[in-house]
Amino acid sequence: MGGRILIVEDEEKISRLLEIELTSEGYQVTKAFTGPDALEAYRSREVDLILLDVMLPGMSGIELLRRIRAQDTHTAVLLLTAKGSVEDKVSGLDLGANDYITKPFQIEELLARIRAALRLQGTQRMEEVEQGEWLAAADLKLNERTREVLRDGRSIELTPREFDLLVYLLKNKRQVLSRDQILAAVWGYDYYGDTNVVDVYIRYVRKKIDQDSTMELIHTVRGVGYVLKDSP
Repeated sequence: MGGRILIVEDEEKISRLLEIELTSEGYQVTKAFTGPDALEAYRSREVDLILLDVMLPGMSGIELLRRIRAQDTHTAVLLLTAKGSVEDKVSGLDLGANDYITKPFQIEELLARIRAALRLQGTQRMEEVEQGEWLAAADLKLNERTREVLRDGRSIELTPREFDLLVYLLKNKRQVLSRDQILAAVWGYDYYGDTNVVDVYIRYVRKKIDQDSTMELIHTVRGVGYVLKDSP
């Protein structure tokens, strides 16, 4: 069957049981036992679905979900919630969880919910492919899947961080974005470096996409931040 699953569960016995069952079903499994470790695992590898316990040390599952959904709407997330925790279920669904299952659960039901979430994820991605995968502004085009960037047909090479920054600007074109918003979306909520890094990378990206072009796309809004506009 396949599929890459990240198990985020601080109870080692439950985590190990899930790992055994999912591996036997053909899934590739990674485990994390705390919120911060799970965030690092998510960022460092490709994941199709996250089994996310709500009660975690270091960072709650709800907070972890919020951080993931701030920049990723594709990865399926299935919440593992305690019996009667209606507030957690509602919060999780509102933040973009695909489904939830209440502990204790039957492994057959969990596997069925995982299959359903992965099927839906696959359908959504196929629809995106059919609709086209290009983000665009004026004569600038970006393909998230192939990581191609074109300006007036000219190929532009970007570093991974520059690419992520341009994706965020394109997805929010015509919206003025503060440095804090950009920092949180592109570098992560737990970034503790100098906020000037945003200005530095804006300068890098602007130089690459606006050079040799009569229309500047990235504009500075003094005292606020930046905006990508495809019209004067």
